[in-house]
Amino acid sequence: MDVVYGGGKYGKEAVKWLIENSREFVVIDVDENCLVNREINVEKFGGRFVRGEIQELLEIVEEEKPEYIFPTAPIHIAASLISKKFDLEVWNEGVNYVLSGIPAKIIVSAGRGSVVVSYNRDKTCLPKCSAPEVCPVTKIKKPAPMYSLLEFAIPEGFVIKTIYLRPGLGAIKGKEILELFRWAEKRDKIFIATACR
Repeated sequence: MDVVYGGGKYGKEAVKWLIENSREFVVIDVDENCLVNREINVEKFGGRFVRGEIQELLEIVEEEKPEYIFPTAPIHIAASLISKKFDLEVWNEGVNYVLSGIPAKIIVSAGRGSVVVSYNRDKTCLPKCSAPEVCPVTKIKKPAPMYSLLEFAIPEGFVIKTIYLRPGLGAIKGKEILELFRWAEKRDKIFIATACR
């Protein structure tokens, strides 16, 4: 079983992949009239819709232990889950520590407890990019996978490697989120990152 968090444009792409691969799935969105529900009868294809937010995702992750989680809403899923599970507050000052280990030329934004990075910082990414070693937009060769740079920047943090299922579509392994829960249980300060290549 898999979970799509967010029933918009990218959630629709995830649902199409799940249907093509005959997988059971849940779509979670705050809006029952989201794009996925308007355009796809998910129940017809082995899926179900849950109206909800992070609390509902947390419950499904802990109870049903999905294989894949598709983070298609504009939030950091892993950080939001940890924050909800352990009732944590955002640690804004932690951003400065993270920034000290990341090359400035990949920083898209920083603040409010979050840092966003990309090898294509100043331009628009291709919609269905396969993330090759040389960025097809900037033509610059990537020095290392992004997750490796983040592991260097936050060695005491938890870096989740997102996986590509097809160009433009990635997911987080559910077992990594469960491992994150165990890792975070006894920590006071937590750094969490998700990144692909």
